[in-house]
Amino acid sequence: MTPSRFPMLLLAASCALAPSFAAAAPPAAKNIIFFLGDGMGPTTITAARIHRYKEEGLLHFERMARSARIKTYSNDAQTTDSAPSMGAYMTGIKINNDVISMADAKPFGPKKDANGNASIDACPPGNGRAAATILELAKAAGKSVGAITTTELTHATPASTFSHVCDRDMAYQIAAQVVPGGAGYNPALKDGVDVLMGGGRNHFTPFDAARNPQGRADGRDMMAEFAARGYTVAANASQMQAAPQGKKFVGIYSDASHLDYALARRAGQPALAQMTSKAIDLLAANPRGFFLMVEGGKIDHALHDTNVKNALAETIDFDDAIKTALDKMEALDPGLRNTLLVVTADHDHTIVMNGYARRGNPILDIVRNVGDGAPARDADGKTYTALVFGNGPNRSHQRADVDSAHALADGYHQETGVRLTSETHGGGDVKLFATGAGSGVFKGTMENTRVFHLMKAAFGF
Repeated sequence: MTPSRFPMLLLAASCALAPSFAAAAPPAAKNIIFFLGDGMGPTTITAARIHRYKEEGLLHFERMARSARIKTYSNDAQTTDSAPSMGAYMTGIKINNDVISMADAKPFGPKKDANGNASIDACPPGNGRAAATILELAKAAGKSVGAITTTELTHATPASTFSHVCDRDMAYQIAAQVVPGGAGYNPALKDGVDVLMGGGRNHFTPFDAARNPQGRADGRDMMAEFAARGYTVAANASQMQAAPQGKKFVGIYSDASHLDYALARRAGQPALAQMTSKAIDLLAANPRGFFLMVEGGKIDHALHDTNVKNALAETIDFDDAIKTALDKMEALDPGLRNTLLVVTADHDHTIVMNGYARRGNPILDIVRNVGDGAPARDADGKTYTALVFGNGPNRSHQRADVDSAHALADGYHQETGVRLTSETHGGGDVKLFATGAGSGVFKGTMENTRVFHLMKAAFGF
């Protein structure tokens, strides 16, 4: 997006575009950490809890003092995608599916460049307007800000904190908006986002037919541009850990695409808990406080793939990052008197927990009956797993038996009801958990847009 095409950003835009909510408590938070488990619906939480701690246990974030139920529909759809749902949390307005933090915009998608990559902005002039994000508001108030993720840094969730485009697939334009001083930069970010971590280095580096076939057609080396602007640049966990205090930081830990699943993490890629710990170290030095967004993004990827084992491992990895943040902030801010932590999801999936499995049955296993522990069977006499999906690719014309060896394997894909090429999001409500300064207002059933207003009020904006 060229500077002339970039929509003018007014910091009061979100208030003008959405109903205001009176603050239920006086400004309380100097710091806010917003955790987003992408696709982490209620059944995924339950299954992850049982998988790690058995039925009677709790995940770390489930121990938070406050909880609420969040409605997730977007401006134009009953079932949202990740762009407008994250945008609702970040801007306080309902947004159309596929649109990144813009009001009244319709998605058009990018066009392919000469290298065959979809990198050319196809949005017409005047298509919507940028809505101020909580990250931008925090930056304007002199706070440090950060966005970290297990997905590409240009993916819908992190992008919704710092960029404004009409279509989430415009990854190359999203990258341009977060590089200070370059063409297409988002001026609302002032001197730049202080901490950035994720995957997808190809969106920031020049095209090379052999070494970087999904690179930038414009030839920009944005990692060098970051360095020239005073950022410490890292490509692996060791470089991340060595990054000094007092400098901005960008860590992109994969040449292309997202980070690995936790169960298959290659050497050199940091876990989300490590990324979270380092981000807090870098941001907490600011006496005015900070805003940090942390996304466990590959929960969603595993659920779309109907691979529950990876989804649960990613949820547990996300929970470990939350525990790291809780411990670290408790040490820095005893009693969390000045820190608000919020944990939620952007949408649900079609995963369901079914049958009458006996207590203690492995959640990934086939259903075994209470009493004798014998495998439960469907109306045709076939065994089935406790977790299945409402839709997706794994529906055969005639079901076969499923045994424990297959059901518990890393690569097992759960069966589905309606046959689709890929499992879809679900339109149900999701959970929210909160603790610390100003957390008492998170309760009941609320619109996802209200979360923005409550965080904004907690900051005193």
